[in-house]
Amino acid sequence: MEKRALQQINYGIYIVSSKNGAKYNGQIVNSVFQVTSEPAAVAVCINKSNLTYEFISQSKVFTVSVLEKNAPMLFLGKFGFKSGRDIDKFAETKYLLGKTGAPVVTDWSLAYFECEVLSQTDAGTHAIFVGKVIAEGILQEDKEPLTYDYYRLIKKGKSPKAAPSYVANTFQTEEKKAAAKFKCKVCGYEYSPETGDAESGINTGTAFESLPQSWKCPVCKVDKNNFEKEN
Repeated sequence: MEKRALQQINYGIYIVSSKNGAKYNGQIVNSVFQVTSEPAAVAVCINKSNLTYEFISQSKVFTVSVLEKNAPMLFLGKFGFKSGRDIDKFAETKYLLGKTGAPVVTDWSLAYFECEVLSQTDAGTHAIFVGKVIAEGILQEDKEPLTYDYYRLIKKGKSPKAAPSYVANTFQTEEKKAAAKFKCKVCGYEYSPETGDAESGINTGTAFESLPQSWKCPVCKVDKNNFEKEN
């Protein structure tokens, strides 16, 4: 099943964070939505293999940061493709501690809200947490939020395997197949000459073979030799 119809569902891009004692962790998610107004409550969907799932399950609190459209791929890659078991994602990240003591990522964020878990529902590989909003704040005005559609089509980002929207074999038109594209074997980022890599100073029309050896994946920062040509 190609799941093309499911790809028409609209999503945003957020960072959901939580705590476990003095330890903090957060991850990129696209499944955040408001479920009630009075009292205000939101739901988030988290893969049960992720460290963030463990933290929310234990602490019963989480925060959500709404990301802005211009958030760089390196920043998104840190929270989307790196594990908190391997790195401290908050070591070089701006954040504040809210009422619950859980961290709120303020880098590249438009707004945030803090939640206390009201319920947890098993959804197979994932869990859905519904949280009561106990605090919120606006961090930046007059900027657009980052949508999953913009992340995928303009920034050429991919969903990690732990994401609910992950598709193993994304549908490709014959026109797309004709272009020589290379995919990162680590995070799935796709380099296309049609778009180049503006954040790294690579102009559109630059073939993968012409990229300098110093070029690295804009998401996970691995070397050029970790890419493979797509069939």
